[in-house]
Amino acid sequence: MPRPRKNRRLRKHHQVKIFKPVGVRLSSCQTVVLLPEELEALRLVEVEGQYQTQACETMDVARSTFQRILAEARRKVAVALSEDMIIVVSAGDVRGIRVRWKCCNCGESWRVLYRNDYKEPEECPYCASHMIREAQTRRHRRQ
Repeated sequence: MPRPRKNRRLRKHHQVKIFKPVGVRLSSCQTVVLLPEELEALRLVEVEGQYQTQACETMDVARSTFQRILAEARRKVAVALSEDMIIVVSAGDVRGIRVRWKCCNCGESWRVLYRNDYKEPEECPYCASHMIREAQTRRHRRQ
């Protein structure tokens, strides 16, 4: 039985995010899941410019653990960018990601809960049309 996983100290908990190559359908892409501690390691070293000794103290992990986390994060991002893969930034204990889809034929929209596999629906559940797309979320600014 493996040892229990130690909690990492993260600056903030990130929301689930999906980064997808432009012009590529979701159904034709593979996904890479970036864990919260991998994103935090990248942020500390690449954005804040901390040395690994400082960053491993910030995250409260051993230096060897931090090096492994950072190497895996860099590898995942490099593979995803070079092979046109979707990058899913996990929020940790993720129950799933909801994506809203819209039919261009009948105008209906629906949500799909994805857990591990992100595939575009093949047809509209209301009219069976194949003219579907991911719905854009509207953000209203309060003044």
